[in-house]
Amino acid sequence: MVLGLSSCGIYSFNGTNIDPAVRTISIATIQNNSPSGPAFLTQRFTEDLKDYFQRNTNLKLVPRDGDLQFDGNIVAYDFAPASIQQVNGVSQAGSNRLTIQVKIRFTNTKDDKQSFEQVFQNFDDYAANRNISTINNDPSAVRTTTDKIITDIFNKSVANW
Repeated sequence: MVLGLSSCGIYSFNGTNIDPAVRTISIATIQNNSPSGPAFLTQRFTEDLKDYFQRNTNLKLVPRDGDLQFDGNIVAYDFAPASIQQVNGVSQAGSNRLTIQVKIRFTNTKDDKQSFEQVFQNFDDYAANRNISTINNDPSAVRTTTDKIITDIFNKSVANW
């Protein structure tokens, strides 16, 4: 049975559901169109998205016109109080939340019914004593949030979750 599933080419053990006719992927630079965010966000997000697909599929990355095509932009990068608490009668943030939204246009040239345009959003909460500049200067902090968005994009486009 395992041989039968692996030989058909549609299903794999990493959860993808990619038609065997799909062989290439192109990912355009995901620009940061939000009014804030660290300078490295555009490059880091785009490279992490490419790396994720290369690690989890057998698709060949091409500069443009792939069988699967991604483009989009970061539309929001917000840092705001997440939970307000009263301390000595004064309202203070108990934690701060970083929320990132990325609008993705996905085109499946082999099956247009699977193409979509969607905003993906995720967040992480940080201790109240960490301000936005310390988060922006900590690439691993921002990456925690963007990794969740990349996983959601992957699942929506090739895992059909």
